[in-house]
Amino acid sequence: MCKRNRSHRLTFEEAVDVHSRLLDGEIYSRIAASYDVNQGRIADVKFGRLHPGSYEEALRRRRAA
Repeated sequence: MCKRNRSHRLTFEEAVDVHSRLLDGEIYSRIAASYDVNQGRIADVKFGRLHPGSYEEALRRRRAA
């Protein structure tokens, strides 16, 4: 049997960073590659299916910076 490596699971902090990168105009594929996840996980973060509240936190951090 072939042993498969599991892909990375995004943390809340990483999801905040994903939103920030999306707001900067970075494309899904580059963000996904940097976290070793597929582009679907980036979409899950963007549309709030994964780590709800991370978008609001990304906006809050931008305002505070």
